[in-house]
Amino acid sequence: MSAHATDQLGAYALGVLDDDEWAAVHAHVEGCETCRREVGELRATEELLGEVPPEAFLDGPPQGGDLLLQRTLQQVREEGAARERRRRVLWSLVAALVAIAALGGGAWAGRSSAPSASAAAAPPPSPVSTPPAVSGASTNEATGASMNVTVRPAAGWVRLSATVGGVPTGEQCRLYVVAKDGSRQLAGSWLVSEAGASAGTTMDGSALVAPADVSAVEVETYGGKPLVRVDL
Repeated sequence: MSAHATDQLGAYALGVLDDDEWAAVHAHVEGCETCRREVGELRATEELLGEVPPEAFLDGPPQGGDLLLQRTLQQVREEGAARERRRRVLWSLVAALVAIAALGGGAWAGRSSAPSASAAAAPPPSPVSTPPAVSGASTNEATGASMNVTVRPAAGWVRLSATVGGVPTGEQCRLYVVAKDGSRQLAGSWLVSEAGASAGTTMDGSALVAPADVSAVEVETYGGKPLVRVDL
């Protein structure tokens, strides 16, 4: 064989030469350090290609490169008939390897471990700003009723916790959230117990009023008599 015949060294490394050709190339490789080194590199390249996961070829050139390499190796192994056909197939393999090598070894690792450019460039989501809770207290000297209330914003509505005192036992009360436009939403109701009359009644409720629209919280009797109001 001619010295350093690249096409035969590739076929020799892949194990597709005829017996006579293999013997001739083998004899040459045994006595040629340069060709032995090249055969070792070719075999190492074939092994590496077999270990690369299909995902490594999803994003980058050459287009259809993974399919080309798989078909090339299959053709070389299974269809090694005419030398000219093998030579064309091997040159296809070499061209594919050159194209992939141009990407740099780091490109494969980068695609499998690093986020894509679009993902890396995407800004983090902006945190949702929630208004703080609002508290207030008031005493109505005319009725003797008092209230301490905290309003906590939610998504388009509010929660509230109110402690109401100074209301006689047995009185039926309603708790309202007042909006800036004067409309009111019922947040809860209760019957004042003996303990509530002496120590105050704590009432938790909610109302469908936007947090920014809340202007006050009111308590009145079932008969509509105002007892106490806390402006917020």
